[in-house]
Amino acid sequence: MSHALVIEDDAVTSQAIITELEAHGFKAQLADNGRDGLALAISGNHNVITLDRMLPDFDGLTIVSTLRQLGVQTPVLMISALSDVDERVRGLRSGGDDYLTKPFSMVEMIARLEVLLRVPSAKEVEHCLNFGDLQVNLIVQTAMLNGHAISLLPTEFKLLTYLMRNAGQLVTRTMLFEEVWGYHFDPGTNIIDVHLTRLRKKLTGPGAPTIQTIRGSGYVLVEKD
Repeated sequence: MSHALVIEDDAVTSQAIITELEAHGFKAQLADNGRDGLALAISGNHNVITLDRMLPDFDGLTIVSTLRQLGVQTPVLMISALSDVDERVRGLRSGGDDYLTKPFSMVEMIARLEVLLRVPSAKEVEHCLNFGDLQVNLIVQTAMLNGHAISLLPTEFKLLTYLMRNAGQLVTRTMLFEEVWGYHFDPGTNIIDVHLTRLRKKLTGPGAPTIQTIRGSGYVLVEKD
């Protein structure tokens, strides 16, 4: 069971987050102010942290930067009503691992936390990803399906790699825009659909996985039935 620390001063928001976390198998602990949140985070007894950007005592940026200075590397998902790009950048540069703006979907919050929990440590650098009969070499950037090479464009390779790293987990459109294209906003284009269509056409044959579309939520890479 993963342990999550929720640092949030708004009672309604914190209760909604904790309820969702517990529904997905997390054990959640609440700190309703920055001072207590920092003390609990330093204890290192949590697998992941959700951190409100704006708190009445310690600012969220101060908390996450203090944690990193002290060597606490627990993944932190920063949550804020401040949505402009500069604020996102400040949050990430201060030591946050991801950034979610209010109002947000609880489904996306859980998906982002699951991704943070799956990120390998510096000592576990990956060279290859495997999912069924599909293999990706991250060093030479090649993909093989059933021993046969798949010709992928650079963006298709990045898209496939991200889906494989999170195989079986929901990946939202926002997450794809941020991780594959570097956008911190939805540009209002069908660029994801175009690349997914091309990628699906290349992932065919025995042993090929399926990229499922979860309407209104995102995508999941699964093994073909």
